[in-house]
Amino acid sequence: MAGRTRSSYDSVAGMYHALWADWYLPAALPALDRLLFAKLPTGSRVLDLCCGSGHVTKELVARGYCVTGVDNSAELIALARRELPKVDFRIQDVTELCLESRYDAVLSTFDSLNHILSLDALRKAFACVHRVIERGGRFVFDMNLEEAYSMDLREWAVDVQERSVGMVRGKYDAASKRALTELIWFVKPGADNLWQQHRSVVEQRCYPLEDILIALNEAGFREIEAIAARDAGIKSDLGFGRMFFVARLQE
Repeated sequence: MAGRTRSSYDSVAGMYHALWADWYLPAALPALDRLLFAKLPTGSRVLDLCCGSGHVTKELVARGYCVTGVDNSAELIALARRELPKVDFRIQDVTELCLESRYDAVLSTFDSLNHILSLDALRKAFACVHRVIERGGRFVFDMNLEEAYSMDLREWAVDVQERSVGMVRGKYDAASKRALTELIWFVKPGADNLWQQHRSVVEQRCYPLEDILIALNEAGFREIEAIAARDAGIKSDLGFGRMFFVARLQE
């Protein structure tokens, strides 16, 4: 662990865990049911890639899958281990996976792969997945296309709780295809009236659909589908500009 690069989520891990616990998964379940869960028998080995603090991991465990969770944020993994102590969680970068097992399916959700900031790095991530997935295995993930970042996100969204205040706003630069999300978290951990402030800026990049499909093909995937989130069953705003991908290794 010496020399590990600190994740932009480490300082706001508690905020991430609290604010998005009940947001992504309920909205995305119709798509996940159709694209993965309905195809995967109980007991299958699943890699939850970029698992965060374990929101989707918990659903995978509840459905009877044998799960490994990987994320590059040590603080998010600590929260995941606290809630799911029997799951094998690893702190690793998606572009440098080092895993002993092979998996029947790899799942990456909540536009996690948009955090990869270069096309070369995205190709490396796909190649890593190809190495750890079984023949006939299914790689399911979602990514935001440019449409998703085109909404005006410059206003602060504020969540106020008794002992915490979370603030989030985003901005998008069309020239560089980069999106920045600023997060500020005020939390009162003790009985006194002292509040702690935590800040972070999380960066994402959007890719043209064609670049994603070509990168999957170059990594060795041949059976590739791209399904708009709306067509996959997501009815909420979560589906705006979001694309699901299903890539399989040939038997």
